[in-house]
Amino acid sequence: MAKFLEIDGSYGESGGQILRTATGLSMVTGKPFRITKIRAGRPNPGLQAQHLAGVSAAAELCGAELEGAKLGSTELTFTPGNMTRESLDIEVGTAGSVALVLQTLLMPLSVARHKTHLDIRGGTHVAWSPTTGYFRHVFCEYMRMMGVSVRSDTHEYGFYPKGGGRITVDIAPSAKLKPLALDKRGRYVATEAWSNASRELARPKVAERQLGGARVMARIDRENVKYVESQSIGSAITIVTKFSNCLLGASALGERSLPAEKVGEQAAAELSRALATGATMDSWMADQILPYIALAAGKSVILAPSATKHMKTNIWAIEKFLGAKFSIEYGEKNVVVSCAGSA
Repeated sequence: MAKFLEIDGSYGESGGQILRTATGLSMVTGKPFRITKIRAGRPNPGLQAQHLAGVSAAAELCGAELEGAKLGSTELTFTPGNMTRESLDIEVGTAGSVALVLQTLLMPLSVARHKTHLDIRGGTHVAWSPTTGYFRHVFCEYMRMMGVSVRSDTHEYGFYPKGGGRITVDIAPSAKLKPLALDKRGRYVATEAWSNASRELARPKVAERQLGGARVMARIDRENVKYVESQSIGSAITIVTKFSNCLLGASALGERSLPAEKVGEQAAAELSRALATGATMDSWMADQILPYIALAAGKSVILAPSATKHMKTNIWAIEKFLGAKFSIEYGEKNVVVSCAGSA
């Protein structure tokens, strides 16, 4: 029997990303792992709904042996099998983040031997996780640049607290991921915004007002407004600035006590801060891209706004499974993250 890789879930940032990265790369490499002290640094440690849904879905995709997979568990073992499933329906429950479940599954599915279709229900626009808008307009674009086609459609919107959203994702993998050479932005192309809100918020024009707030803080070349059916009332805005070599994005969620204009201002201000650093990726994408450039065939270089604790923790987890080595060089306004891929 293969020896378990021992993972300390309390390391560094000590959040759920360690579990997501370990599970995804375990499926890629075939290396089993045991993780202890899961999410030890959080107010509610242990597995929550989206963590449990992600690791359970991963086990279904590859026929893994799984122990300790229950709500609140702080220890888990995962022994991967073979990737055979070509489609899977996943129920996260309430407003558990569908995007965080996808973070686990897309690592192995991006290099699988077959196309895969996922149908996921849960929270599509919830706090402390990427929205499905950001996933589609930023993450999927970077996957395309690396040779992987990831097509996503949000069929139902799931805001906090009821969730109830639904997203389908179709993944066409690549035998070899292309490295990313993003040491320059290239020419400016456009800034586009997508502002969404529940149908109940159409009369007060919440989606339009979010865009109005964003325009105060940033140049917006193209605007998209949409009112949607949802079980809980909510709103969100995603803004993306595209250059010829890269793109940076930001999102913000509506809050009951926050004017819609302020929501748009928040997203635009976050994007503006990232743009001011000269980075070629925003902080959220810079964290998420790490396992993919580690799997790529060649050297990748990206400019990130900063080297966050989350980034350093993710690098630590990746290097447990792969031979890839990262380096971080600190510049005046941003950091240069390099990786010689393991492929």
